[in-house]
Amino acid sequence: MTMLAWVVFLPLIVGAIGFAVPVRADKFREIACTIVASVVFVLSILVLLGPEHAYRAVPLSFTDGYLIDLRMDVLNRFMVVFSSLFGLLVAVFSLGYMKGRPRLREYYPYVLMSVGAANGALLANNWLLFVGFWGFILVTLFLLTTIGTAGAAPAKVIRAAGKSIVILGAADLALILGVGLIFAQTGTLTMNGASLPATGALSVAAFILVLVGALSKAGAMPLHSWIPDMAEVAPSSAMALLPASIDKLLGIYLLARLVLDVFAVTLALNVLLMIIGTITIVAGVVMALVQHDVRKLLSFHAISQVGYMVLGIGTGTAIGIAGGVFHMLNNVIYKSSLFLTAGAVEKQAGTTDSAKLGGLARVMPFTFVTFAIAALAISGIPPLNGFVSKWMVYQGIVEAGIGRYWIFLVAAMFGSALTLASFVKFAHAVFLGDSPRGLSGVSEVGASMKFGPAVLATLCVLFGVAAQIPLVYFIGPAVGLQFPGFPEAISLAGLWSPTAGSLLLVFALLIGYGIYLLSRPRSIRKVTAYLGGETSGEGSGDSLSTPYGRMRGTVDTRVLGTQFYDNIRQYPGLLTLYDWGEKGRFDIQRLAELASPVGRAFSSLHTGRLATYVAWVVLAVVVVLLIALLAL
Repeated sequence: MTMLAWVVFLPLIVGAIGFAVPVRADKFREIACTIVASVVFVLSILVLLGPEHAYRAVPLSFTDGYLIDLRMDVLNRFMVVFSSLFGLLVAVFSLGYMKGRPRLREYYPYVLMSVGAANGALLANNWLLFVGFWGFILVTLFLLTTIGTAGAAPAKVIRAAGKSIVILGAADLALILGVGLIFAQTGTLTMNGASLPATGALSVAAFILVLVGALSKAGAMPLHSWIPDMAEVAPSSAMALLPASIDKLLGIYLLARLVLDVFAVTLALNVLLMIIGTITIVAGVVMALVQHDVRKLLSFHAISQVGYMVLGIGTGTAIGIAGGVFHMLNNVIYKSSLFLTAGAVEKQAGTTDSAKLGGLARVMPFTFVTFAIAALAISGIPPLNGFVSKWMVYQGIVEAGIGRYWIFLVAAMFGSALTLASFVKFAHAVFLGDSPRGLSGVSEVGASMKFGPAVLATLCVLFGVAAQIPLVYFIGPAVGLQFPGFPEAISLAGLWSPTAGSLLLVFALLIGYGIYLLSRPRSIRKVTAYLGGETSGEGSGDSLSTPYGRMRGTVDTRVLGTQFYDNIRQYPGLLTLYDWGEKGRFDIQRLAELASPVGRAFSSLHTGRLATYVAWVVLAVVVVLLIALLAL
């Protein structure tokens, strides 16, 4: 096999072999997984830089092309590198995070096999091979979810894993049907074999069906509800690997491939994508505002950020599509970092409930810094990477027609503001607020759990300050745009110079810090803060002066970061929507409940008697003959 094939099959083969390693050799399995993930990452870089960009084997007998048809092009080449990178970072992080947890004999093989299948789906140039790898990742996602996080109720874990199978499995069925319609119209299973005009009924149906598969994998609304449920029970490392990175890469890759190569998309379908993207942005971040569980909050932000990618691609403009693809890359970087920092907090503090956390910046300064960088990046704060890709999406809307699409621009910018607001809550509740009395003995994580967040936080800064590097070498060639090189300004409908802008921001911050040093008081008087007649902080002495405090022994008088945003629920328009959301009325899985009477009706026909089944077959034959006679 060539080097291109090893990027796909090496982690799959080693992952399969990993199941044979005895349970008592977990240390060997961990080291082997990390080494193989490192090798795959190096191989992906060598393939990116080398001349070999295709591998074919097993020719198809019923149509042209090959069953195993791997091809690296300008769109998928950088995605394979980052898919392999995330596998490596999660493997290293897991050395500390998963230590002492059960089912490690399964966990590390699942990680390797997920990376191999993701690389296979990204490189596949044959629809059959693509669908096979795509479905394989659903299996590993299900199995990683069933491992569960520490303290998760087994019934809740199984329910969340089953939900992912139901939603993603149904969407994968739609994807298969869409591929069948594409094959019926083109006569080829090669993904770059033909471009269909999305005008006829069959072409539009094929586009919509494949779109359902892409949006479900990426987590766009209304196909999103499996992600928050998984976030509550799955290991944080699994969330960082799949929903936060690999699934986003695959879902948006497929959407970009549809728009750029497979279909000639009409204006109506572009507007549909923009509507889906806008709803996903706003609804996702509004749900994130009121979450108390750290990982569930991050899961709704993962959903919301997908909206920017879909919105950018939906503009139909080169800069908008480039912005959507770039935002996909940026999002998997800072979102994986956020899930890894959440995993660090969970590992050290033993909980992800923000109401039970506080003051961790003093004892986990490294984790706080990496969190802060990723949080500012996802909020679109310059000069970090999230700002550049969001700015490009905004430029795509302007170029598509600001007079017609201004509402999409307003909604996207509003979503960024709410994202920042929710992460201010996150930072205050987890890192900057008062520490609860029961939270003690927390310390910083070890080197293995620092490595991943450090690399990803560095990329957040690098891809923001020097955004021209990924734009020139990764994004521009994929969409046919030529961007100016570093350190030149990026001139579109507006002007942004990442380098000059970053220098000016640093200069302004230095001036501000200098003013602070000159104006701060020379002596500081520390006094006790009082709230409602009691000292601030949980279980303070004053709390024992109340009957309730004497009965319980402690009263939480801290200023919680979750309290302010809880008031949002009380607005008349939002109260009903939040109630519906908590009751699952927006959950796509409810469609299965609506269809259950039909299922029960068909089930009642399965009596187990052979005569009954023969009667149904005969009846079906009669119906077919009658239809044929009427058609003559």
